[in-house]
Amino acid sequence: MDKFPLMQGGVSVGELITEQEALYTWFEARCRLPGEGLWCAWAVGDRGELRLGVLEPCGDRATIRRRFSARLTAPLGKLRQGEIRPAHPPEPEDWTPLERSAVRLRSPWLREQLHLVPGVLVREEQGRRELAVPYDVGRPFPLTALFCFAHIRRIHGRSYAIFAFNGEERPVF
Repeated sequence: MDKFPLMQGGVSVGELITEQEALYTWFEARCRLPGEGLWCAWAVGDRGELRLGVLEPCGDRATIRRRFSARLTAPLGKLRQGEIRPAHPPEPEDWTPLERSAVRLRSPWLREQLHLVPGVLVREEQGRRELAVPYDVGRPFPLTALFCFAHIRRIHGRSYAIFAFNGEERPVF
């Protein structure tokens, strides 16, 4: 049995215990929770990382115990520590409703497609403009002509089709 620190943001919050059993390794992470939400435990080695899974909360503490084969643990290399990370990294909060933003769409086609769509969000990101159009699997896909440029993402708990445009309002990947 070996013990390693379980880290979060450079601070030890618990311990990661490993135990060999034939061709398998048991991992047990125990820690105090740093905050609200779901947290994942990770094994971090000198050559790679392995996601152990979502910690099970019990009061202000959490645990997980999992067994992995040598095939899955070999890419780690020498184990250095455990880490806990949010199961869902926080989303950037810089989305603004299109109707309340200073952004004005220059493309007549885009204006026509979006003028009756409620809830469109916009942001400037890495020198390009991104539009988040509400997406519902039971309804027609928004901006159908540009579907191959979209990716689906959740923002504030709701699904959106995200489209990126360059400075000339041409779609980009």
